[in-house]
Amino acid sequence: MNDEKKVLLGMSLAELQQVVAELGMPKFTAAQIAKWLYQQHVGAIDEMTNLSKANREKLNQSYQVGCMAPIDSQHSKDGTIKYLFPVASGHFVETVYIPDGDRATLCVSCQVGCKMNCLFCQTGKQGYEGSLSAGDILNQIYSLPERETLTNIVFMGQGEPMDNLDAILRATEVLTSDYGYAWSPRRITVSSVGVKNKLKRFLDESECHVAISMHSPLPEQRRQLMPAEKQMSITEVVELLKQYDFSHQRRCSFEYICFAGLNDTTTHAREIIKLLRGLDCRVNLIRFHEIPGVDLPGADEKRMEAMRDYLTAHGVFTTIRASRGQDIFAACGLLSTAKKQAAGQ
Repeated sequence: MNDEKKVLLGMSLAELQQVVAELGMPKFTAAQIAKWLYQQHVGAIDEMTNLSKANREKLNQSYQVGCMAPIDSQHSKDGTIKYLFPVASGHFVETVYIPDGDRATLCVSCQVGCKMNCLFCQTGKQGYEGSLSAGDILNQIYSLPERETLTNIVFMGQGEPMDNLDAILRATEVLTSDYGYAWSPRRITVSSVGVKNKLKRFLDESECHVAISMHSPLPEQRRQLMPAEKQMSITEVVELLKQYDFSHQRRCSFEYICFAGLNDTTTHAREIIKLLRGLDCRVNLIRFHEIPGVDLPGADEKRMEAMRDYLTAHGVFTTIRASRGQDIFAACGLLSTAKKQAAGQ
């Protein structure tokens, strides 16, 4: 990619209007550019054929589309595909495509590595190497070979979305606006460990679903698993969520990785029920996928089913998430580009 040229991908209609005004182009060309970008998915400015040649040349002098194809892919036996995308900084991120019958979900990354350093997550072990721009985030969708089949997007890949909130909000604006992809925000879920002030801002400024990483209802234990508990406790997160209405279409869910004998007991289930009382939400139980150097045992199927049934019987709708792409390290908590970057891939 030409670093001297600014990237059009990721710009809102208002930003594109500013671009055409600065270049002395008619105002209506901003909407034409948006259509070429977000509906036609062009790879170059010269493909925007209803712009005059002179205007294409003006654009080309300072701007580029900014799309970049994945440089690698791994295919799981269950149909899941993990892609390796380059980002403008020269780093890489992993993106996971998950087909499931008539649904197809894309798990998108928002940072290279992650600052949160959750004990059970491979991405956290990579450390933090930078945040993605809105263009970098959207490129994972824009340049996806299966783009046309997508029904849902989850921001559950590498990074903490609330730690890169401006870029997340810009990307989801393009995804949900009429000038962009025109998706319903109900097709998009943004995850978070809970980041003070940022989570509230997301809830106020976005209508997308929210998924909170809980993993333990007990503050002390959660702090050991997730250092982010020190900055914003799970109790504070739930109290904040109770100020919003999730009884209609917008959904609130909690992610909960089950560790054998550690957080899968009846005591934990009771504490979850107590914590979530009065909040319209669901809990997703997730199998733990072992990572090197972390001595945490995954709960067995029977134990997870017992926990699911107990929670559901006590009014907390709970499911066990199907584990996908584990054989290609694409499952929950396994994404990392550390080795690829070290190898200069």
